[in-house]
Amino acid sequence: MSKKIFRRAGFLAATLAAGIFATSVQASDPIKIGSFLSATGPASFLGDPELKTLEMYVEKINADGGVLGRQLQLIHYDDAGDASQARNFASRLVRNDRVDIIIGGSTTGTTMSAAPLIEQARTPFISLAGAIVITEPVKPWVFKTPQSDRMAAERVLGDMQSRGITKVGLISDTGGFGSSGRTQTLEVAANYGIEILADETYGPSDTDMTAQLTRIRNAGVEAVFNFGFGQGPALVTRNYAQLGIDLPFYQSHGVASDRFLELAGTAAEGLRLPASPLLVPDSLDDADPQKAVVQNYKAEYEARWNTQVSTFGAYAYDGLMLAVMAIEQAGSTDREAVRSALENIQGYVGVTGIYNLSPEDHMGLTADSFRILEVKDGQWNLID
Repeated sequence: MSKKIFRRAGFLAATLAAGIFATSVQASDPIKIGSFLSATGPASFLGDPELKTLEMYVEKINADGGVLGRQLQLIHYDDAGDASQARNFASRLVRNDRVDIIIGGSTTGTTMSAAPLIEQARTPFISLAGAIVITEPVKPWVFKTPQSDRMAAERVLGDMQSRGITKVGLISDTGGFGSSGRTQTLEVAANYGIEILADETYGPSDTDMTAQLTRIRNAGVEAVFNFGFGQGPALVTRNYAQLGIDLPFYQSHGVASDRFLELAGTAAEGLRLPASPLLVPDSLDDADPQKAVVQNYKAEYEARWNTQVSTFGAYAYDGLMLAVMAIEQAGSTDREAVRSALENIQGYVGVTGIYNLSPEDHMGLTADSFRILEVKDGQWNLID
């Protein structure tokens, strides 16, 4: 063999060895799960259980061997509910941390602030916020786990229709979630033979809504629907009781947690809302495919954190499980392959609902995934 051929053979052997070494290193690198959540601040009732859920199940998955033989690494930033902070953290996740997928966005505002940047970076993103604008129109790289505000409005209006209610008063907060929910309610009310006779709003920092509720009561309505999240809906509920309004009262899924019952107290008695079955797991029929999933999540979360489970934490659970399923189906962390796998997941039974995603639907839930609950004796009860 000539020296030239020998040198070429040595070069090829070294290149092959380097390639094998690089592949081995890559295979042993962690899969990076990025997250920005409102773990503190006014939306911490959303972000705190979401973060606890991600931490808990990343640890659990890693203890079971990880994904594709690799460990998961959770890289999290607390945006405290601030949209500009969320955008900055999203930039850090995609540009500095170079994460493989992002699960986060506790609120519509933080999600929509970060989404364009994440889209530009072509990184799969699973939001935990509710507004319909997150996934409609479809954005190639953006998905979400909660039902949309339109679906919540449809379930509430459908329940009103079944009770013969045709004249409704609407009150909503002016934040992103409440504003979007108001718009969706106004758009679909006529489909249920319902007329919105009063349309009032309140600011996120308002502490007394009796003036708005008085105007609603005087409009001749048969029921009242509040669309919002945080402490505002609890204040509305207490003001409602203080005014002695004796009409059916509905809240949105934005307050579907035991924390809301604590804030609203006895004033919440009799109100109804759409929610995931997590608040009433033992009331589900044994044949319901979600029952075991819901019960297991509730038991594991409460045992680990010694606190009551939250439907908002369940959004993070479903987001993480969808991400893991997509990575496994893709057989790698290639972003386009993971994105494609995500939008083709069918029949995933989650805590929130049964997901059937598609290129045209990046949420994959139907309105029936909401259950109608009513507060009786200070507890959630399954109505439908």
